[in-house]
Formats: sequence, C-alpha cells, structure tokens
Amino acid sequence: MLDAYIAAEQAVLLGQTYRFGERQLTRADLAEIRAGRKEWQAAVTRAASGGRRARWANADFGGTT
Repeated sequence: MLDAYIAAEQAVLLGQTYRFGERQLTRADLAEIRAGRKEWQAAVTRAASGGRRARWANADFGGTT
C-alpha cells in the first residue's frame, strides 16, 4: 500500500491537475494521498520495529544531595 500511495503522489505531482480557461480539474487530491502515505509509512515503521515503540526517560543526576 505504501508503494501505491507513493506512486499516486508522484502521478499527481507530475500533472494530474488540468486547467481549462477559468475551470480546473483535479483527478486526485494530493493532501489525501499524502495523509494516506504518512499513515502507511507509520505502519511500515511500526512493523519494522516489531510493533514496539522506543521508550526512555532522561534523568538528571547532577543535583546536590
């Protein structure tokens, strides 16, 4: 699915919007495609990490006791 969204984004960027005088035709919505691509990229990233998110906390041990 990620590859399909990337291909769709490229197709739109290469000119799927046409102008006829004052009228404009857009075959696909770039914003929707980009949102879908981001969603699938996040899913691919999660799957690559085994579904685990990195968790850590910063501690400051430089204070006085």
